[in-house]
Amino acid sequence: MKAYRSYEDLPKIKLPLGQEVFISDSTIRDGSQMPGIVMKKRHKLEIFEYLHKIGVEKLETFVYNERDREAVREMLDRGYEFPEVTGWARANPKDIDFVLGMDGIKETGILMSVSDSHVIDKMGLKSREEAEEKYVNALQYAVDHGLRTRAHIEDMTRADNEGFVFPLIEKLLEIDPDCTIRLCDTLGYGLPFPEAEEPYGIPYIVKRLREIGTKNIETHVHDDFGFSVACSIAGYWYGANWSSLTFLGIGERAGNAELEKVALFLITRVEGFDKYDLKSITEFARYMENEIGIRVPRNKSVVGRNIFAHESGIHTAGIIKNPFTYEPYQPELVGGKRELMIGDSSGIEVIRYKVEETLNELMHVAAKVDKNDPRIRAIQQDIQKLYNEEQRVSCISDEELKKYVEKYFMLESIIDEHSADDMHSAGGKKKSKK
Repeated sequence: MKAYRSYEDLPKIKLPLGQEVFISDSTIRDGSQMPGIVMKKRHKLEIFEYLHKIGVEKLETFVYNERDREAVREMLDRGYEFPEVTGWARANPKDIDFVLGMDGIKETGILMSVSDSHVIDKMGLKSREEAEEKYVNALQYAVDHGLRTRAHIEDMTRADNEGFVFPLIEKLLEIDPDCTIRLCDTLGYGLPFPEAEEPYGIPYIVKRLREIGTKNIETHVHDDFGFSVACSIAGYWYGANWSSLTFLGIGERAGNAELEKVALFLITRVEGFDKYDLKSITEFARYMENEIGIRVPRNKSVVGRNIFAHESGIHTAGIIKNPFTYEPYQPELVGGKRELMIGDSSGIEVIRYKVEETLNELMHVAAKVDKNDPRIRAIQQDIQKLYNEEQRVSCISDEELKKYVEKYFMLESIIDEHSADDMHSAGGKKKSKK
Protein backbone atom coordinates (compact mmCIF):
# COMPACT_ATOMS: atom_id res chain seq x y z
CA MET A 1 0.00 0.00 0.00
CA LYS A 2 1.51 3.33 -1.10
CA ALA A 3 1.58 6.32 1.22
CA TYR A 4 2.05 9.82 -0.16
CA ARG A 5 3.31 12.01 2.68
CA SER A 6 6.22 13.82 1.07
CA TYR A 7 7.21 15.28 -2.29
CA GLU A 8 9.58 12.37 -2.83
CA ASP A 9 6.74 9.84 -2.37
CA LEU A 10 4.72 11.13 -5.33
CA PRO A 11 5.26 9.25 -8.59
CA LYS A 12 6.52 11.19 -11.63
CA ILE A 13 4.86 10.92 -15.02
CA LYS A 14 6.53 10.00 -18.31
CA LEU A 15 6.05 11.62 -21.69
CA PRO A 16 4.59 8.75 -23.74
CA LEU A 17 7.08 9.11 -26.59
CA GLY A 18 10.08 9.77 -24.35
CA GLN A 19 11.44 12.60 -26.53
CA GLU A 20 13.72 15.33 -25.19
CA VAL A 21 11.80 18.58 -24.90
CA PHE A 22 12.86 22.23 -24.97
CA ILE A 23 11.60 25.79 -24.49
CA SER A 24 11.89 28.72 -26.87
CA ASP A 25 11.12 32.04 -25.20
CA SER A 26 9.25 34.85 -26.96
CA THR A 27 9.04 37.36 -24.11
CA ILE A 28 11.03 40.07 -25.89
CA ARG A 29 9.40 39.38 -29.28
CA ASP A 30 5.74 38.45 -28.89
CA GLY A 31 5.65 39.66 -25.28
CA SER A 32 6.90 43.12 -26.25
CA GLN A 33 3.79 43.55 -28.42
CA MET A 34 1.59 43.62 -25.31
CA PRO A 35 -0.40 46.88 -25.41
CA GLY A 36 0.72 49.48 -22.89
CA ILE A 37 4.29 48.35 -22.28
CA VAL A 38 7.58 49.47 -23.79
CA MET A 39 10.70 47.33 -23.43
CA LYS A 40 13.89 49.33 -23.44
CA LYS A 41 17.23 47.81 -24.37
CA ARG A 42 18.19 47.37 -20.71
CA HIS A 43 14.93 45.51 -20.06
CA LYS A 44 15.62 43.06 -22.86
CA LEU A 45 19.14 42.45 -21.62
CA GLU A 46 17.91 41.79 -18.09
CA ILE A 47 15.23 39.39 -19.37
CA PHE A 48 17.98 37.63 -21.35
CA GLU A 49 19.98 37.26 -18.10
CA TYR A 50 17.04 35.73 -16.24
CA LEU A 51 16.40 33.29 -19.09
CA HIS A 52 20.08 32.36 -18.93
CA LYS A 53 19.79 31.64 -15.19
CA ILE A 54 16.75 29.44 -15.81
CA GLY A 55 18.47 27.57 -18.64
CA VAL A 56 15.94 28.24 -21.42
CA GLU A 57 17.37 26.99 -24.72
CA LYS A 58 16.29 29.73 -27.16
CA LEU A 59 14.82 33.18 -27.38
CA GLU A 60 13.53 34.98 -30.44
CA THR A 61 13.79 38.69 -31.11
CA PHE A 62 13.05 41.38 -33.65
CA VAL A 63 16.06 42.96 -35.36
CA TYR A 64 14.30 45.70 -37.34
CA ASN A 65 15.45 48.79 -35.44
CA GLU A 66 18.83 49.83 -34.11
CA ARG A 67 17.77 49.58 -30.46
CA ASP A 68 16.86 45.91 -30.97
CA ARG A 69 20.09 45.25 -32.85
CA GLU A 70 22.16 46.86 -30.10
CA ALA A 71 20.48 44.62 -27.52
CA VAL A 72 21.14 41.55 -29.67
CA ARG A 73 24.81 42.45 -30.10
CA GLU A 74 25.23 42.71 -26.33
CA MET A 75 23.45 39.38 -25.80
CA LEU A 76 25.72 37.68 -28.30
CA ASP A 77 28.82 39.31 -26.79
CA ARG A 78 28.08 37.63 -23.46
CA GLY A 79 28.93 34.31 -25.05
CA TYR A 80 26.26 32.19 -23.33
CA GLU A 81 25.34 28.81 -24.73
CA PHE A 82 21.75 29.36 -23.55
CA PRO A 83 19.55 30.96 -24.53
CA GLU A 84 20.50 30.94 -28.19
CA VAL A 85 19.43 34.24 -29.77
CA THR A 86 17.31 33.64 -32.89
CA GLY A 87 15.67 36.02 -35.35
CA TRP A 88 12.17 36.57 -36.66
CA ALA A 89 11.06 37.65 -40.13
CA ARG A 90 8.06 37.95 -42.34
CA ALA A 91 8.09 35.78 -45.45
CA ASN A 92 10.11 38.05 -47.70
CA PRO A 93 13.82 38.35 -48.50
CA LYS A 94 14.14 41.92 -47.16
CA ASP A 95 13.09 40.81 -43.68
CA ILE A 96 15.42 37.84 -43.81
CA ASP A 97 18.24 40.21 -44.81
CA PHE A 98 17.81 42.01 -41.47
CA VAL A 99 18.52 38.71 -39.71
CA LEU A 100 21.45 37.94 -42.01
CA GLY A 101 22.89 41.33 -41.11
CA MET A 102 23.27 40.26 -37.47
CA ASP A 103 26.53 38.35 -37.14
CA GLY A 104 26.03 35.53 -34.69
CA ILE A 105 22.37 34.74 -35.39
CA LYS A 106 22.17 31.30 -36.97
CA GLU A 107 18.40 30.68 -36.99
CA THR A 108 15.30 32.62 -37.90
CA GLY A 109 11.59 32.13 -37.66
CA ILE A 110 9.58 32.97 -40.78
CA LEU A 111 5.92 33.99 -40.44
CA MET A 112 3.59 31.99 -42.69
CA SER A 113 -0.09 32.85 -42.21
CA VAL A 114 -2.31 29.99 -43.38
CA SER A 115 -5.96 30.70 -42.56
CA ASP A 116 -8.01 32.18 -45.40
CA SER A 117 -8.80 35.19 -43.22
CA HIS A 118 -5.09 35.93 -42.88
CA VAL A 119 -4.09 35.03 -46.44
CA ILE A 120 -6.83 36.92 -48.26
CA ASP A 121 -8.17 39.58 -45.86
CA LYS A 122 -4.99 40.51 -43.96
CA MET A 123 -2.30 39.96 -46.58
CA GLY A 124 -4.37 40.78 -49.66
CA LEU A 125 -3.18 37.73 -51.58
CA LYS A 126 -5.40 36.30 -54.29
CA SER A 127 -5.20 32.64 -53.37
CA ARG A 128 -3.70 29.94 -51.20
CA GLU A 129 -1.42 29.06 -54.11
CA GLU A 130 0.04 32.57 -54.08
CA ALA A 131 0.63 32.28 -50.32
CA GLU A 132 2.32 28.91 -50.74
CA GLU A 133 4.68 30.27 -53.37
CA LYS A 134 5.58 33.21 -51.16
CA TYR A 135 6.33 30.99 -48.15
CA VAL A 136 8.32 28.36 -50.06
CA ASN A 137 10.46 31.06 -51.71
CA ALA A 138 11.15 32.77 -48.39
CA LEU A 139 12.26 29.54 -46.72
CA GLN A 140 14.43 28.69 -49.70
CA TYR A 141 16.06 32.13 -49.49
CA ALA A 142 16.87 31.65 -45.79
CA VAL A 143 18.31 28.17 -46.35
CA ASP A 144 20.35 29.33 -49.36
CA HIS A 145 21.93 31.97 -47.12
CA GLY A 146 22.90 29.47 -44.44
CA LEU A 147 20.20 29.99 -41.81
CA ARG A 148 18.46 27.29 -39.79
CA THR A 149 14.72 27.82 -40.06
CA ARG A 150 11.47 27.79 -38.13
CA ALA A 151 8.23 28.03 -40.08
CA HIS A 152 5.66 29.91 -38.00
CA ILE A 153 2.40 28.44 -39.30
CA GLU A 154 0.10 31.25 -38.14
CA ASP A 155 -3.57 30.62 -37.29
CA MET A 156 -3.30 26.89 -37.89
CA THR A 157 -6.28 26.13 -35.64
CA ARG A 158 -8.57 28.06 -38.02
CA ALA A 159 -7.08 26.77 -41.27
CA ASP A 160 -7.75 23.99 -43.77
CA ASN A 161 -4.88 21.83 -42.58
CA GLU A 162 -5.60 18.70 -44.61
CA GLY A 163 -6.41 20.61 -47.79
CA PHE A 164 -3.69 23.29 -47.64
CA VAL A 165 -1.39 23.40 -44.63
CA PHE A 166 0.00 19.85 -44.42
CA PRO A 167 0.82 19.78 -48.17
CA LEU A 168 2.57 23.18 -47.72
CA ILE A 169 4.60 21.83 -44.79
CA GLU A 170 5.68 18.82 -46.85
CA LYS A 171 7.13 21.23 -49.43
CA LEU A 172 8.91 23.20 -46.68
CA LEU A 173 10.45 20.01 -45.31
CA GLU A 174 11.74 19.11 -48.75
CA ILE A 175 13.75 22.36 -48.64
CA ASP A 176 14.85 22.03 -44.99
CA PRO A 177 14.20 18.59 -43.43
CA ASP A 178 15.29 19.98 -40.04
CA CYS A 179 12.96 22.99 -40.18
CA THR A 180 11.07 23.49 -36.92
CA ILE A 181 7.37 23.66 -37.69
CA ARG A 182 5.73 26.03 -35.24
CA LEU A 183 2.08 25.16 -34.73
CA CYS A 184 0.61 28.61 -34.01
CA ASP A 185 -2.72 28.64 -32.20
CA THR A 186 -3.01 32.35 -32.89
CA LEU A 187 -6.43 33.00 -31.33
CA GLY A 188 -6.45 30.25 -28.74
CA TYR A 189 -8.99 28.02 -30.49
CA GLY A 190 -6.88 24.90 -29.92
CA LEU A 191 -8.03 22.10 -27.62
CA PRO A 192 -5.78 19.69 -25.70
CA PHE A 193 -8.09 16.68 -26.11
CA PRO A 194 -7.06 13.74 -28.33
CA GLU A 195 -10.64 13.36 -29.58
CA ALA A 196 -10.72 16.93 -30.94
CA GLU A 197 -9.93 16.82 -34.64
CA GLU A 198 -9.30 19.30 -37.47
CA PRO A 199 -8.82 22.21 -37.09
CA TYR A 200 -8.86 22.54 -33.27
CA GLY A 201 -7.15 19.45 -31.89
CA ILE A 202 -3.55 20.09 -30.84
CA PRO A 203 -2.88 16.34 -30.35
CA TYR A 204 -4.36 15.65 -33.80
CA ILE A 205 -2.22 18.30 -35.51
CA VAL A 206 0.97 17.19 -33.74
CA LYS A 207 0.36 13.54 -34.69
CA ARG A 208 -0.28 14.50 -38.34
CA LEU A 209 2.90 16.60 -38.41
CA ARG A 210 4.84 13.58 -37.20
CA GLU A 211 3.18 11.38 -39.80
CA ILE A 212 4.35 13.63 -42.65
CA GLY A 213 7.93 13.49 -41.36
CA THR A 214 8.35 16.62 -39.22
CA LYS A 215 11.38 16.17 -36.95
CA ASN A 216 10.97 19.35 -34.89
CA ILE A 217 7.50 20.43 -33.80
CA GLU A 218 6.88 23.50 -31.66
CA THR A 219 3.64 24.83 -30.17
CA HIS A 220 2.91 28.54 -29.83
CA VAL A 221 -0.43 28.96 -28.10
CA HIS A 222 -2.35 32.11 -27.21
CA ASP A 223 -4.56 32.19 -24.12
CA ASP A 224 -7.83 33.68 -25.36
CA PHE A 225 -9.83 30.73 -24.03
CA GLY A 226 -7.49 29.91 -21.14
CA PHE A 227 -6.13 26.68 -22.67
CA SER A 228 -2.63 27.81 -23.60
CA VAL A 229 -0.67 25.90 -20.94
CA ALA A 230 -2.82 22.78 -21.33
CA CYS A 231 -2.35 22.84 -25.12
CA SER A 232 1.40 23.40 -24.79
CA ILE A 233 1.72 20.38 -22.50
CA ALA A 234 -0.56 18.37 -24.78
CA GLY A 235 1.83 19.24 -27.59
CA TYR A 236 4.70 17.64 -25.66
CA TRP A 237 2.51 14.69 -24.70
CA TYR A 238 1.77 13.81 -28.32
CA GLY A 239 5.23 14.36 -29.74
CA ALA A 240 6.20 18.04 -29.99
CA ASN A 241 9.73 18.71 -28.76
CA TRP A 242 9.50 22.50 -28.41
CA SER A 243 7.08 25.02 -26.99
CA SER A 244 7.22 28.76 -27.55
CA LEU A 245 6.34 30.59 -24.34
CA THR A 246 6.50 34.00 -22.69
CA PHE A 247 7.31 34.81 -19.09
CA LEU A 248 4.10 35.61 -17.17
CA GLY A 249 2.26 34.83 -20.41
CA ILE A 250 2.62 38.40 -21.68
CA GLY A 251 1.70 39.22 -25.26
CA GLU A 252 -1.13 40.47 -27.39
CA ARG A 253 -4.72 40.29 -26.13
CA ALA A 254 -4.88 37.52 -23.48
CA GLY A 255 -1.21 36.72 -23.99
CA ASN A 256 0.59 33.41 -24.43
CA ALA A 257 1.28 30.20 -22.57
CA GLU A 258 3.32 31.01 -19.46
CA LEU A 259 6.93 29.89 -19.38
CA GLU A 260 6.98 29.60 -15.59
CA LYS A 261 4.00 27.22 -15.52
CA VAL A 262 5.25 24.91 -18.25
CA ALA A 263 8.81 24.85 -16.85
CA LEU A 264 7.54 24.10 -13.34
CA PHE A 265 5.38 21.27 -14.67
CA LEU A 266 8.37 19.75 -16.44
CA ILE A 267 10.80 19.85 -13.52
CA THR A 268 8.37 18.80 -10.79
CA ARG A 269 6.10 16.33 -12.55
CA VAL A 270 8.07 14.71 -15.39
CA GLU A 271 10.42 11.84 -14.59
CA GLY A 272 14.11 12.58 -15.06
CA PHE A 273 13.60 16.22 -16.02
CA ASP A 274 15.77 18.62 -14.06
CA LYS A 275 17.52 20.91 -16.53
CA TYR A 276 15.76 24.19 -15.63
CA ASP A 277 16.61 26.18 -12.49
CA LEU A 278 13.64 28.24 -11.29
CA LYS A 279 15.15 29.72 -8.12
CA SER A 280 15.29 33.20 -9.69
CA ILE A 281 11.80 33.13 -11.13
CA THR A 282 9.99 34.97 -8.31
CA GLU A 283 12.64 37.69 -8.45
CA PHE A 284 12.14 37.77 -12.24
CA ALA A 285 8.41 38.40 -11.73
CA ARG A 286 9.11 41.29 -9.33
CA TYR A 287 11.48 42.76 -11.93
CA MET A 288 8.74 42.63 -14.57
CA GLU A 289 6.36 44.34 -12.14
CA ASN A 290 8.70 47.07 -10.98
CA GLU A 291 10.59 47.85 -14.18
CA ILE A 292 8.17 47.08 -17.01
CA GLY A 293 4.84 47.60 -15.29
CA ILE A 294 3.36 44.10 -15.67
CA ARG A 295 0.78 43.56 -12.95
CA VAL A 296 1.17 40.13 -11.38
CA PRO A 297 -2.03 38.97 -9.61
CA ARG A 298 -1.42 37.97 -6.01
CA ASN A 299 -2.89 34.53 -6.64
CA LYS A 300 -1.00 33.85 -9.89
CA SER A 301 0.50 30.38 -9.77
CA VAL A 302 4.27 29.93 -9.41
CA VAL A 303 5.13 33.63 -8.80
CA GLY A 304 2.11 35.28 -7.12
CA ARG A 305 2.65 36.83 -3.69
CA ASN A 306 -0.07 34.67 -2.12
CA ILE A 307 0.84 31.22 -3.37
CA PHE A 308 2.79 30.31 -0.22
CA ALA A 309 0.66 32.48 2.09
CA HIS A 310 -1.67 30.61 4.43
CA GLU A 311 -4.38 32.10 6.64
CA SER A 312 -7.29 29.71 7.22
CA GLY A 313 -7.19 27.60 10.35
CA ILE A 314 -7.26 24.20 8.65
CA HIS A 315 -4.59 25.14 6.11
CA THR A 316 -2.16 26.74 8.53
CA ALA A 317 -2.44 23.87 11.00
CA GLY A 318 -1.63 21.46 8.17
CA ILE A 319 1.31 23.53 6.94
CA ILE A 320 2.83 23.81 10.42
CA LYS A 321 2.77 20.02 10.82
CA ASN A 322 3.86 19.14 7.27
CA PRO A 323 4.12 21.68 4.40
CA PHE A 324 3.42 18.88 1.90
CA THR A 325 -0.17 18.90 3.17
CA TYR A 326 -1.09 22.15 1.40
CA GLU A 327 1.89 23.12 -0.77
CA PRO A 328 2.28 21.25 -4.09
CA TYR A 329 5.95 22.21 -4.32
CA GLN A 330 8.45 23.81 -1.97
CA PRO A 331 8.79 27.63 -1.99
CA GLU A 332 12.58 27.42 -2.39
CA LEU A 333 12.13 25.76 -5.78
CA VAL A 334 10.89 29.03 -7.30
CA GLY A 335 12.65 31.45 -4.97
CA GLY A 336 9.51 32.01 -2.91
CA LYS A 337 8.94 32.27 0.82
CA ARG A 338 6.29 30.71 3.02
CA GLU A 339 4.08 33.11 5.00
CA LEU A 340 1.66 32.15 7.73
CA MET A 341 -0.83 34.98 8.16
CA ILE A 342 -3.41 35.85 10.79
CA GLY A 343 -6.80 36.91 9.50
CA ASP A 344 -10.50 36.45 10.15
CA SER A 345 -10.39 32.73 9.24
CA SER A 346 -7.26 31.90 11.27
CA GLY A 347 -7.33 29.37 14.08
CA ILE A 348 -5.52 29.17 17.40
CA GLU A 349 -2.65 27.07 15.98
CA VAL A 350 -1.32 29.77 13.62
CA ILE A 351 -1.58 32.39 16.39
CA ARG A 352 0.42 30.13 18.72
CA TYR A 353 3.01 29.53 15.98
CA LYS A 354 3.33 33.22 15.16
CA VAL A 355 3.58 34.16 18.85
CA GLU A 356 6.43 31.66 19.30
CA GLU A 357 8.13 33.12 16.23
CA THR A 358 7.77 36.64 17.63
CA LEU A 359 9.03 35.68 21.09
CA ASN A 360 12.07 34.08 19.50
CA GLU A 361 12.75 37.31 17.65
CA LEU A 362 12.24 39.53 20.70
CA MET A 363 14.00 37.43 23.31
CA HIS A 364 16.51 35.46 21.20
CA VAL A 365 15.47 32.21 22.82
CA ALA A 366 13.65 29.14 21.52
CA ALA A 367 10.34 29.79 23.28
CA LYS A 368 7.57 27.19 23.33
CA VAL A 369 3.98 28.16 24.03
CA ASP A 370 0.99 25.87 24.48
CA LYS A 371 -2.03 26.70 22.33
CA ASN A 372 -4.21 26.59 25.46
CA ASP A 373 -2.13 29.27 27.19
CA PRO A 374 -4.67 31.93 28.32
CA ARG A 375 -2.49 34.65 26.81
CA ILE A 376 -2.81 33.02 23.37
CA ARG A 377 -6.58 32.88 23.85
CA ALA A 378 -6.61 36.55 24.88
CA ILE A 379 -4.74 37.56 21.71
CA GLN A 380 -7.13 35.51 19.59
CA GLN A 381 -10.14 37.19 21.24
CA ASP A 382 -8.70 40.67 20.67
CA ILE A 383 -8.05 39.92 17.01
CA GLN A 384 -11.45 38.32 16.43
CA LYS A 385 -13.12 41.32 18.00
CA LEU A 386 -11.62 43.53 15.27
CA TYR A 387 -13.11 41.34 12.54
CA ASN A 388 -16.44 40.76 14.31
CA GLU A 389 -16.96 44.50 14.68
CA GLU A 390 -15.85 44.96 11.05
CA GLN A 391 -13.03 47.28 12.03
CA ARG A 392 -10.59 45.24 9.97
CA VAL A 393 -10.41 44.13 6.31
CA SER A 394 -6.79 42.97 6.13
CA CYS A 395 -4.49 40.47 7.85
CA ILE A 396 -2.68 41.24 11.08
CA SER A 397 0.85 42.32 10.27
CA ASP A 398 3.90 40.98 12.07
CA GLU A 399 4.44 44.41 13.63
CA GLU A 400 0.90 44.43 15.03
CA LEU A 401 1.30 40.92 16.40
CA LYS A 402 4.53 42.02 18.09
CA LYS A 403 2.52 44.61 20.05
CA TYR A 404 0.09 41.91 21.22
CA VAL A 405 3.01 39.71 22.29
CA GLU A 406 4.65 42.59 24.15
CA LYS A 407 1.34 43.39 25.85
CA TYR A 408 0.42 39.87 26.99
CA PHE A 409 3.77 38.11 27.34
CA MET A 410 6.10 40.87 28.47
CA LEU A 411 4.34 43.92 29.89
CA GLU A 412 1.77 41.94 31.88
CA SER A 413 4.56 39.80 33.34
CA ILE A 414 6.34 42.95 34.52
CA ILE A 415 3.08 44.32 35.99
CA ASP A 416 2.43 41.03 37.81
CA GLU A 417 5.95 41.06 39.27
CA HIS A 418 5.54 44.64 40.54
CA SER A 419 2.15 43.72 42.03
CA ALA A 420 3.71 40.78 43.83
CA ASP A 421 6.51 42.99 45.22
CA ASP A 422 3.94 45.52 46.46
CA MET A 423 1.97 42.78 48.16
CA HIS A 424 5.10 41.43 49.83
CA SER A 425 6.21 44.83 51.17
CA ALA A 426 2.77 45.47 52.55
CA GLY A 427 2.75 42.25 54.50
CA GLY A 428 0.58 40.58 51.96
CA LYS A 429 -2.21 43.14 52.42
CA LYS A 430 -3.39 45.77 49.97
CA LYS A 431 -3.34 49.36 51.14
CA SER A 432 -6.82 50.80 51.33
CA LYS A 433 -7.57 54.18 49.81
CA LYS A 434 -8.86 56.91 52.02
